[in-house]
Amino acid sequence: MIRSFSALLMGVSLCPLLANAAEEAMWPEWVEKSRELSMQLGKELKAELGAAIQKGGPVAAIDVCHTRAPAIAERLSAESGARVGRTALRVRNASNAPDDVQRAVLEQFAGDLAAGRVEGPLEAAFEIKREGGIERHYLRAIPTEALCLTCHGETLAPELAAAIARDYPGDQATGFKLGELRGAFRVVWPAASEPATH
Repeated sequence: MIRSFSALLMGVSLCPLLANAAEEAMWPEWVEKSRELSMQLGKELKAELGAAIQKGGPVAAIDVCHTRAPAIAERLSAESGARVGRTALRVRNASNAPDDVQRAVLEQFAGDLAAGRVEGPLEAAFEIKREGGIERHYLRAIPTEALCLTCHGETLAPELAAAIARDYPGDQATGFKLGELRGAFRVVWPAASEPATH
């Protein structure tokens, strides 16, 4: 279900798009395109992580996250004109840190998951009015799954912990439990940018 998000943070005006998104036909085109991009990033990343773990174990998955995840996001960004990627309240890669508005949405997602108030995918879509125009944001929650726990759980194998420390010296993304909010896929359409249509 799409969650609209309305607040006033640091002088940025957030305009809620949908109070009730029961009908997909009501979604603006950019929301649907954002959803497709986030799902594509998730699908490709999960496939590559699963293959890496089967072939070379969890340490190989760290290499996938370190090199392939940014490459996939960069390709999807170039193809769409949006900025596609991931973010979280506790990041492994500092470049994925959320801005203040995204942090507020992530905190809402975390609260909803913790309270069991989730009937489907947790998503948020909102517009931010800036001087250059309207910037469009979409976030789709990533709940912690069993596969995530290998590299983000409470207990890590020593060689895996060493690989994470090597590639991500400022890592904050461990200690998660099944079902908790791991992070979110994010898609940002810069002001005056429109989703590419195919």
